[in-house]
Amino acid sequence: MSAAEGPLVVGVDSSTQSTKALVVDAATGQIVASGQAPHTVTSGAGRESDPEQWWGALCEALRQCGDAAHEAAAVSIGGQQHGLVTLDAQGKPVRPAMLWNDVRSAPQAQRLIEELGGPKAWADRFGSVPGASFTVTKWAWLAEHEPEAVRTTAAVRLPHDYLTERLTGEGTTDRGDASGTGWWASAGESYDEEILGRVGLDPALLPRVVRPGEVAGTVRGGDLPFAKGTLVAPGTGDNAAAALGLGLRPGTPVLSLGTSGTVYAVSQRRPADPSGTVAGFADARGDWLPLACTLNCTLAVDRMATLLGIDRQAVEPGGSVTLLPYLDGERTPNLPNASGLLHGLRHDTTPGQLLQAAYDGAVHSLLGALELVLDEDADPTAPLLLIGGGARGTAWQQTVQRLSGRAVQVPEAKELVALGAAAQAAGLLTGEDPAAVARRWGTAQGPVLDPVERDEAVLGRIGRVLSDAAPLLDRRPDGS
Repeated sequence: MSAAEGPLVVGVDSSTQSTKALVVDAATGQIVASGQAPHTVTSGAGRESDPEQWWGALCEALRQCGDAAHEAAAVSIGGQQHGLVTLDAQGKPVRPAMLWNDVRSAPQAQRLIEELGGPKAWADRFGSVPGASFTVTKWAWLAEHEPEAVRTTAAVRLPHDYLTERLTGEGTTDRGDASGTGWWASAGESYDEEILGRVGLDPALLPRVVRPGEVAGTVRGGDLPFAKGTLVAPGTGDNAAAALGLGLRPGTPVLSLGTSGTVYAVSQRRPADPSGTVAGFADARGDWLPLACTLNCTLAVDRMATLLGIDRQAVEPGGSVTLLPYLDGERTPNLPNASGLLHGLRHDTTPGQLLQAAYDGAVHSLLGALELVLDEDADPTAPLLLIGGGARGTAWQQTVQRLSGRAVQVPEAKELVALGAAAQAAGLLTGEDPAAVARRWGTAQGPVLDPVERDEAVLGRIGRVLSDAAPLLDRRPDGS
C-alpha cells in the first residue's frame, strides 16, 4: 500500500448481487485497497435476499482490504434502494428482504394510489407515485400475505440502514434513501403518519433520518476490521451515492446501466411527476434527484445473448425486428405484469440483429424519460454521463449514442457508488460538501464520444410496437 496524503475512508456499495468496499485516500481520491464478495437473490415470483448475507459479504470485502480498512477514520454505506428489511426484537431478520425488483406488490401499489386520492395527490405530497418497487407497497403485501411476519417485526429498515445499524448499533437512515420508501413525504421531509396508518406500520419501527453532513454514529467494536469509535456517515441509496461519486452539479444528465437502468440528474427544484415516470427522490446533500428506473437492463440483454448463443458484443445493424426485453416485468413504462415481446421477425433476421434489438429496447425506455428528468433550463448539449456495469461495453455505448443523439462521456472511475460513499465519509472529516470532494478527486473525468444523428426510425418503431402491444403487455401471467 502506497503512503496516503490524507486520512483514509471506506466507501461501501452493497448492491443486488454483491458488496464492494473501497479504502480511499481522502486527500487525493486514490483507491489504496478494495474487496468484493457476492450474495444471492432468489428467482421465481419474488426477488429476495438474506440480509445476513449482506453483512457476511461486507465483512469479507473489508477483510480483503487488509490493514488499510483498520486505519480508516470514517466509513459510509451505499446500498440498493427500496428493499424491505424486517427485524425482530433481537435485531435478527424476520424473513428474507424483499428487493427493489420484487414486483409482487403491484396490486397493493395500485390500491394505495387510489386510496390516497390518485397519482397527483401522491406526487404532490411524496414526490413520487409508488410502483411495486417502493417499500410501502412491499409492507402492504407482507401485511396481507404474511401477517405473522408483520406481528414479529420490531424494526423496519432499508438495506443500507441495516448495514449501518450493524456498524453503530443505532437505527438511522438518510433523506435520499428514505425518499424511495413511499412513507417519507418530500413536501415536509418527514415520515407521513397517514400513509403509515393506512398500511399499519408504527412510526416507532422506523429509523431516525440523519441530516446531510451529520454523523450517524461510531463503530461499536466487535469483529470488524475497524477501530472502535470510527465515524460512520449517514450513507444513502445507490443512485444518490453514485450522484455524490460523480460530483454532480444540477442539470448534468446521467444514464446508469446495471441490473436496473436509471436516468437522473440533480435538481434544486422538488420534483412531482403525476405520471409516475419520474420518481422525485431526494439526494444525499439537500437537493433533489429526479430519477426514472427500468427493471430490465444489462441482465436482460445478457440473457438474450445467452439464449442466442452469441457474445454480448456481437450486434449487427439492420433488420426490422423490435424486442421489448421486459423479462422481469417493467417499471418504466409501468407494466409490472409484462414479459418480453418480440415483433417483426423475418427469415433473414440474424442473431446479431435480435441482440441489437434487445439493446435498443432497453435504452429506449430510459431515453424516453430523460426529458422529464431534466429541468427545462438544462443544457441540451451537455454530455450524457454513462456509468454502471454496461458503460464500458461498445454495444451499449454505440446504442446510447445512436438513440440519444447526444455526446456521451464515460467516466474512468468504475465504482461510483462506493466512491460516493467514500466522498460522504471524507466530508465528515473535512467539512466539505461530498460532491465537491468527488470533483476534487476528478471522478467524472473520462473520454467523450461525439454525438451522432439520432436514429428516429428505430425510436419510432419501438414506440409504435409498445403502444400497440400495451394491452397484451399489461396482462397478468395467467392471461387475465
